[in-house]
Amino acid sequence: MIAFHYPPLQGGSGIQRTLGFTRHLAQSGWEPLVLTVSPGAHERIAADAAGAADRQSAENCCPVHRAFALDTGRHLAVGGRYPGLLALPDRWISWWLSAVPAGLRLIRRYRPHLIWSTYPIATAHLVALALHRASGLPWIADQRDPMLDTGYPEDARKRRLHAWIEHRTARHCAATVCTTPGAVRALGMRHPQAAHRIHLIGNGYDDTAFRAAELALPPPPGGRQPFTLLHSGVIYPSERDPAPLLQALARLQAQGVIDAASFRLILRASGHAQYLKLLIDRHPGLDRLVQLAPPLAYRDALQEMLAADGLLLLQAANCNDQIPAKLYEYLRARRPVLALTDAAGDTANALRLAGIDTIAPLDRADAIAAALCRFLTLAQQGAAPLAGAAAIASHARAARARDLAALFDTIHDQEPS
Repeated sequence: MIAFHYPPLQGGSGIQRTLGFTRHLAQSGWEPLVLTVSPGAHERIAADAAGAADRQSAENCCPVHRAFALDTGRHLAVGGRYPGLLALPDRWISWWLSAVPAGLRLIRRYRPHLIWSTYPIATAHLVALALHRASGLPWIADQRDPMLDTGYPEDARKRRLHAWIEHRTARHCAATVCTTPGAVRALGMRHPQAAHRIHLIGNGYDDTAFRAAELALPPPPGGRQPFTLLHSGVIYPSERDPAPLLQALARLQAQGVIDAASFRLILRASGHAQYLKLLIDRHPGLDRLVQLAPPLAYRDALQEMLAADGLLLLQAANCNDQIPAKLYEYLRARRPVLALTDAAGDTANALRLAGIDTIAPLDRADAIAAALCRFLTLAQQGAAPLAGAAAIASHARAARARDLAALFDTIHDQEPS
């Protein structure tokens, strides 16, 4: 299993997807073996006790081998600048030079039956392609996000290279796994000859982590507290732009519908705090309602979800074929969800299938203001829709690992003995 996103890296849903597979595959008869990067390649490393526990847990469940890698943007830049060719297809292309020999040694030592790699980062697929060509082992490519999309990648050279990698993946993979129905359709349309080998295995949540977070959940604070609406995770300006939401909040604040004593929006681990601060500062007094908060350890982040009065989901129409991985954690937290997304997209459809209809378009401040007022009323009355137990259970990481193991079984059974 070739994965860039793995402990001790801090943050990112990709970590939890790969961790979930490595922790649960053995229950279905598959023993994982992880090839990842050296810790220095990561920009953010979890250095606290919770991060150390996550790393130890990851290394206890299966063998983990780390191949040396540099981050071009941090390690090879001079005065903040570096040649673009050293960051194609991504800033960790140096990983390929060490990971391929390391992977060949692991193949000789462990005699694995399959190779699995996960994107992003694209270099992981290049490593897997080289190991597949050298060993003949079947290769499964995990596409957590589309490698190509409208206007993505913006850089023409990177787009051409992504197209080349995607073509080789479609040609050589025994199976490609996407995380949403829209991504399956889009990839199948680009590669119709490989459409029968494209499969859907969505993201999910770690029930063990949630149970641990629930056991350690502190008691709620006493006294009257403002209604807390939480967005937990990265806010991409081009894909989850909260500018209309902030306009709606400023409008409701000016009308006296909400104030700092009754409402608080927490944007946790946004990854773009400077950009968001500029948006907030456009509206005098809005900083009393909106808090930009730093990242938390994973268990602490889950506890914050469990304690929030409401959970906020953002997804623009240009990402209709994608579903934020946090959606499944939001469902498991069993807190009211306000989704600002296109009604025609996969995100809205997944919520409707779970019985949740508190949805409004991300790009219309008037619709957001109306939806927020309705949402606050429902949540405060205890009448906001929540997902049912069966819907929640279907998204557990253990269930997703069983789906992946079944795919592995099928591919392995098709191989000549």
